Amino acid sequence: MNKFVKKGFCLVLATGLIASTFAGCAKIDYVTSGAIKAIHEIKDGSWQNTESQPGAESGTSEDTPLVEFTPGTYGGKEFKTIEDVAKYYVEAYNYTKTLTAEYINEDGGKETFYKLLGDENIVPGDVMIDGKANAIINKLVPTIVGGIFKPNTYGLPPCNNRNPLIDNTNSNEADPGPHDFRTSALTADDILAANIVDNKDGTITMTIQPKACEMSVRGEDAQGKFFEVLGDIGAVVKDIDIISFEQGTADDNVKVTYKGGTGKVKINTSTNEIVEADYEMIADVAVTHATVKVIKDKSASLKITYTNHYPADDDYLKAKKGLTRVK
Repeated sequence: MNKFVKKGFCLVLATGLIASTFAGCAKIDYVTSGAIKAIHEIKDGSWQNTESQPGAESGTSEDTPLVEFTPGTYGGKEFKTIEDVAKYYVEAYNYTKTLTAEYINEDGGKETFYKLLGDENIVPGDVMIDGKANAIINKLVPTIVGGIFKPNTYGLPPCNNRNPLIDNTNSNEADPGPHDFRTSALTADDILAANIVDNKDGTITMTIQPKACEMSVRGEDAQGKFFEVLGDIGAVVKDIDIISFEQGTADDNVKVTYKGGTGKVKINTSTNEIVEADYEMIADVAVTHATVKVIKDKSASLKITYTNHYPADDDYLKAKKGLTRVK
């Protein structure tokens, strides 16, 4: 995930606090025990015995399977277990990332990138204050996020560059780092649920829901092997000068829990190529003990949805990155 995406997430994370300074100091009084209690319940596990409060966003903190696996033969491929699903996803992912295409850049030069490039979008939910959404704050959220989020295009997630030669941890051919994202590290142990649909046209659609993780890192865990996750968000928050913490550090007070997200990939079973895909990552963000200017020791939480669609259309590539596919 590029630096603009990370900054966008971090800004959304603090939006409830920052927006309150514009809306008037009295608005921060809404950040009371309800939100703080909810955040601590997530930390100590007591959320498992509670129900959502009135006015809160729907859903619970449980890692609930959204799809059900049915063994069978789909598109000529036999899937007996989740392990079969994982293995075929990895096979299709790895093959698809061997495929490249030529693009004309905005300067008229030719460049070689992945054949399958995608778009991206961030959809912030309501900032939850005292278990309820505050209209004044949330009206500002899309404007603030839209001003800093700069959509880009990459290969299948996780991915660090549209150029396959530097699609690795360090985005550097000479010093690739520990992960090569041209291949998938996903295993059956990373998958909470999955299913498959035979489209009866030589393709299948595979839906995968990875297991929940907290503070996920690209390539390191179930979410980080499947989505474009934030990684060390605490280090990024430290760079936002307007925010400090009454107790502890950003590492102590900023938590991101990933759960409920899914990826849907359409695969041509005769070639094992992924021809279309939609990834929807869901992150529950909580910040505690935050101080913004004269506002002291307050907390807020929100849900963020980050989506990728493949392939990105020609208009998106041209508008966002000045790229034109060579036909």
